[in-house]
Parts: sequence; structure tokens; C-alpha cells
Amino acid sequence: MRQIPVETSGATVMVAKSPQPKVRDRRTGEIATDAETGAKLMTVDVMFAANDEVEILSITVPETGVSGELAMGTPVALTGLIARPWENEFNGQKRHGIAFRAVAVTSLVDTATKTKVA
Repeated sequence: MRQIPVETSGATVMVAKSPQPKVRDRRTGEIATDAETGAKLMTVDVMFAANDEVEILSITVPETGVSGELAMGTPVALTGLIARPWENEFNGQKRHGIAFRAVAVTSLVDTATKTKVA
């Protein structure tokens, strides 16, 4: 499947919704895990502002990649962000979109505080 790296250096990124476990099956409540590592997956909604446009993106990230306090409004860095187009058919209707995945979502509040103190 095609993966497209997303450049984030010129963007402002802030948490729109705190991390939540990614649910694999809504009927059973099963939590999604990474196929390679087995790590529990989380979803973090972020406000992504770049080029005078703002979008809310849902980013999937391993639980181990969530660092710092990620409350609403917290500025964050996205490490290894990729976009992956997807398409499926459910009940005879075709759906498509773009899924976003990152290696890590890191709070920049801790970094800014340490920089001011130093």
C-alpha cells in the first residue's frame, strides 16, 4: 500500500482532542494493535495549520509514541507522519479517504519550559 510522508516543519500543530484508544471493532470494543509490534494503538485528533489553511486530523499512533501531557490546545510535534489513502466497500457503498499515522506525538510544552529555564 502506498504511504506518503507528510512534511510538518512549516505547520502549527495542536491537540484538538486528547488521546483515545483506537477501537478495532465497535461491536466488541476490541482495541486495535500494531500488526508488527503488538503495541496498543491510540488516536489523537490534532489541529494542523499550514499555508493559511486549518484541518482537524485524526492521527493513529502507538501508545508508546504518546509523550507528555496532551490536553486540548497543547502544541505538539508529529514524528514520522505519513498519509495512506484507503478505500473499502461496506453494505454496497464505496468509501474512501486518507488515514494518518505517526511514530510519535510529542508535547512541545515540556520542551518550551526547559528552554526558558536553561
